[in-house]
Amino acid sequence: MEAVARAPEEALKPRRLMRRSPLNFQPWIPGAAWGDVMEPRPLGGRFRAVRRITTALIWTMIAVPIQMVLIRVSPRAATSFARNYHAVLCRVIGLKVQVVGQPTASTSVLYVSNHSSWLDILVLGSVLQAAFVSKAEVGRWPIAGTIARLGGTIFVSRTRNGTGKEAREIQQRLAAGDSVILFPEGTSNDGTRVLPFRSSFLSVAQDAKQVQPVSLVYDRLGGLPACRRDRPYFAWYGDMDLATHFWRIARRSGARATVLLHDPADPAAYTDRKALTAAASEVVADGAALLRQNRPAAPMKLRTQG
Repeated sequence: MEAVARAPEEALKPRRLMRRSPLNFQPWIPGAAWGDVMEPRPLGGRFRAVRRITTALIWTMIAVPIQMVLIRVSPRAATSFARNYHAVLCRVIGLKVQVVGQPTASTSVLYVSNHSSWLDILVLGSVLQAAFVSKAEVGRWPIAGTIARLGGTIFVSRTRNGTGKEAREIQQRLAAGDSVILFPEGTSNDGTRVLPFRSSFLSVAQDAKQVQPVSLVYDRLGGLPACRRDRPYFAWYGDMDLATHFWRIARRSGARATVLLHDPADPAAYTDRKALTAAASEVVADGAALLRQNRPAAPMKLRTQG
């Protein structure tokens, strides 16, 4: 039998398909969640997510009416209950919280922290007894907006017309002895770095008795040290969908967040807000870098003006 020589381009042509059109499988679950569901993962991860999300919703339905009553009866008790609500919610979704350092015992404290995810609200809310400063859009979200309002969140807009009014509201809270949690980066990011702090966000620092920087890093996933590829499981930024992000993190086990509370500082010790912003930004970034590298971290002092 003789071999028939063919040109290379003819030999590389695919054989004629037996079907007129190729098979085309369409997923029955629409959206980006399809790829996550079809990953080679155990079924336990999906059952775990359903259980956690259901429990979180039930706990929220129980907590909301309790908080509504406490706000009218005892605002101080409402603040304490908000902290307990966040702590229970962290446990319900399988997120352990490790705290290094101590919150200052002073009143009228301005906490400044890095920001990478909506999970930051749950983590910091479970550690610090303070009100958050959030963008106005959050107040219009169906469930999260209601929870934020009941927690005493201060909503700020990005328009110049409302800046003065919102700053006065923060000043009034601090003057009344309340503490406030601020994210001076102005936006969330991918969790691999800390963006420079904006000095305009610390314009109210002079009304606080103390400023305490906070470094927050999600450093465990599956019980193992989290690396760069694990950051998207925690970070929430850009146009990410909240429901899909919640589903993905709820499926995973062994997640942990570490909160590093640095030494507080007197804002009056700095000549202007830019100097205070630079010192706080440096400390938060250095602390977050140590946590991301899984190195031992301890509270740091803000750099003083020489």
